[in-house]
Amino acid sequence: MAGSSHGHTPAAWTGVTIAFIGFCVSGAFMVMAEPLGFWAGMVITVLGGVVGMIMRAMGMGQPKDAHAVYETATVRAQAGTTPEPAGANG
Repeated sequence: MAGSSHGHTPAAWTGVTIAFIGFCVSGAFMVMAEPLGFWAGMVITVLGGVVGMIMRAMGMGQPKDAHAVYETATVRAQAGTTPEPAGANG
């Protein structure tokens, strides 16, 4: 995943941070036995996903062609060929 920058975008970081805050709020209110606060935390969690999708639609997410490396590797594997190591002498 590191080769494709999976999740290394402002949209991903913002969405996950908001969702994490929502989980923390829900967890705290669950321990305090306050259902209204728990559901408020769940709303914040869902809001994190919505904000992430909006930011991705605004162009702050991963580009659509970012997975070309994996698609090429899959095609190569299906063809039965493997690339030569970097220092290999034919």
